[in-house]
Amino acid sequence: MPSLTSALDRLATLACASHARACAFLVLLSLGAFLPGFQTLQPLDRDEPRFAQASKQMLETRDFVDIRFQEDARHKKPVGIYWLQSATVAAAEALGVPQARTQIWLYRIPSLVGAIATVLLTYWALLAFVSARMALLGASLMAACVLLGVEARIAKTDALLAACAVATMGALARVWLDWTRSLAFVPSSRNWLVFWGATALGLLLKGPIVPMVWGLAILVLSARERSVRWLAPLRFGRGLLLCLVVVLPWFLAIAWKTGGSFFAESVGQDMLGKVAEGQEKHWGPPGLYLLVFFGTYWPAAAFAAMAVPFAWARRREPQVLFLLAWIVPSWLVFEAVPTKLPHYVLPLYPAVTGLLLLALVNGGIDRFRRGSVATALLVVIVPLVLTGVIVAANWSLDGTIPFLALPFLLLALLVAATVVAAFRRSDFEGALWRGVVASLLLGLGVYGFAVESLRAFKLSPRLAEAVRSVGCSDPAVITVGYREPSLVFLIGTDLVNLTGGRRLESSVLARP
Repeated sequence: MPSLTSALDRLATLACASHARACAFLVLLSLGAFLPGFQTLQPLDRDEPRFAQASKQMLETRDFVDIRFQEDARHKKPVGIYWLQSATVAAAEALGVPQARTQIWLYRIPSLVGAIATVLLTYWALLAFVSARMALLGASLMAACVLLGVEARIAKTDALLAACAVATMGALARVWLDWTRSLAFVPSSRNWLVFWGATALGLLLKGPIVPMVWGLAILVLSARERSVRWLAPLRFGRGLLLCLVVVLPWFLAIAWKTGGSFFAESVGQDMLGKVAEGQEKHWGPPGLYLLVFFGTYWPAAAFAAMAVPFAWARRREPQVLFLLAWIVPSWLVFEAVPTKLPHYVLPLYPAVTGLLLLALVNGGIDRFRRGSVATALLVVIVPLVLTGVIVAANWSLDGTIPFLALPFLLLALLVAATVVAAFRRSDFEGALWRGVVASLLLGLGVYGFAVESLRAFKLSPRLAEAVRSVGCSDPAVITVGYREPSLVFLIGTDLVNLTGGRRLESSVLARP
């Protein structure tokens, strides 16, 4: 498809003409990637409605310190995401959005903003390593990334957490590369504000994850330098004070309100529990993240795998060393922890993108290397398998064929095949841009049409609609056996979940 190649080349040239144009392009690309299905997908059990319901209860009770799901304390994560979600819904109510508190897409807006911020901050971070054109390509690959697309549509912490991690590492990269005289421009004197501001927000979102990522990288780089003097521009004294000013008030308030039980549960049970054993059936063996990487980082994963020999050969160079220090220590920690969820490694994907781009501009991607073409064929596997799974799921669960989704799924498969063709012509940049196009088509088919048509996955919305159709202004609703958090979110905080007939009888008799 020569016309597609030339069109993508012209578009990239136009978009990277200035940073403002690049950012505008990336915002539009991100919206195109993340908006299909954003408003129409039902609450996705179980984590998403737990977050959303806890935020809704903050609005109901006007208690913005404690975090609860119905009567149960939800002392696993700090308060940041709940504040952002409740503020978004409160603003929507003020603007007149009907039934705002049960509109799950409103609770997803912070995640959407976080995903777009991740894309933009990836562009900013990569400018320390490559040209504006290559940084634009790298940020576009993040917008096309399967895992970020999933997190953009789920009302929880991880898209925002990725943005915080990229912000801190982009600032740290500028300090390191300036120290090693590998930076092509003079870094801003305000980098320390970006670094510590993002760290503070990360602490309020998910505790120590962001400091862990940059802390491990600093240990590796300082060991290489045998010095910590290179960190002076980050102004650790002022930065730690800024973090304390931002995060300490809520941590003191929750400690006073819960008598310290928040820290016992969040640190002792949630965090250390995940280190000791796989929680909530999320156990996985070491190496699992590497195995699923080819699906979660699609469409760029195959090309990232081809960059590994380059990264190893250039591992002592300041740019490559920094990116490896960003990736490897934290990845090893995540692989060692028994509890595994795909999004844990999302903050490391921008660094993988950086290594891929450095390999691309320095001749580190070679189509003649043994196994390269076979590796490139992996780009076709994801849309092929996903199309088969979606057709099979629609047929087995609903007895239907997703006719509206199929044209987009098949077109995504066709464009993915042209990625391999471009690779075989050594048009590596064009191949990656084609991967971005394939991802847009795949997302539109999957989220915009295929998942939307699956009625079997929408039991909670159907039950909630049945309750609303009763006509009673304030019905008392009791469920037996079905305990999904999405039903609590859609029907109301006072929904009663029971497990047996005896409890059902006593609960009914207790009702006025």
